[in-house]
Amino acid sequence: MADQTAKGEEFEKKAEKKLAGWGIFGSKYDDAAELFDKAANCFKLAKNWDRAGSVYIKLANCHLKFDSKYEAASAYVDAANCYKKISIQDASQSLSQAVKLLLEIGRLNMAARYCKELGELNEQEQNLEKAMDYFEQAADLYQSEEVTTSANQCKQKVAQFAAQLEQYPKAIEIYEAIAHHSINNTLLKYGVKGILLNAGICQLCKNDVVAVTNALDRYQELDPTFSGTREYKLLADLADSMDEGDVVKFTSALQEYDSMTRLDPWKTTLLLRVKNAIKAKEEEDDDLT
Repeated sequence: MADQTAKGEEFEKKAEKKLAGWGIFGSKYDDAAELFDKAANCFKLAKNWDRAGSVYIKLANCHLKFDSKYEAASAYVDAANCYKKISIQDASQSLSQAVKLLLEIGRLNMAARYCKELGELNEQEQNLEKAMDYFEQAADLYQSEEVTTSANQCKQKVAQFAAQLEQYPKAIEIYEAIAHHSINNTLLKYGVKGILLNAGICQLCKNDVVAVTNALDRYQELDPTFSGTREYKLLADLADSMDEGDVVKFTSALQEYDSMTRLDPWKTTLLLRVKNAIKAKEEEDDDLT
């Protein structure tokens, strides 16, 4: 390890010396880039992630000196992969630089991939606003390249975060658009009931029973098989219990569904908000009587 660190430092010094000296235009940056690449590899072997990341950024700057934007973007990605092991913030900064360069040279598919990765890094840090922005950008880029499946996956992440941030109309709009797009697709139509369930849960979070009932009618028109599903029954039962202000009935409907299909943490969090709203209304009514 120490031996690799020493080698890395030696290569880095030689690269810095190349940059500080005279040379034919471009050639000194080319030579320095080769040395920085060797230095970064040595630091990686030594598991010195911070040094490796910083050297990859120097490598990126060398590539930019002779306008090799793709190579510079690759170096920023390498830097991000090193920084991910020690600093999500530094990894995000490096990946952002890579995305910027990839967009400039029209590598939209790659830019989309790294926007998605930026979304995942920010999700990991629970920075949901930023995560949502990056997934939204990734979805737009994938859509422009007609990579529909990846675009829809990113859109679902946007909807997920929007709902967590209580931006329910945005989440509903995205889920309903995905359902409309998927219903006539042989491969995607089987996932529509799950998408409509998510949309319906977001409708419930708005605490408007009429809106939920209207939504269920629309979903039945979109997918005539939906009314025969457990997902539809759950939403209808939850809407009824909300209308009646019956927390026990609400909980019973959830338990019945959960006994056959486990509710994931996202659904559980949102449905708990709905349950608490029913409880609060119930207590308010008790106080008035």
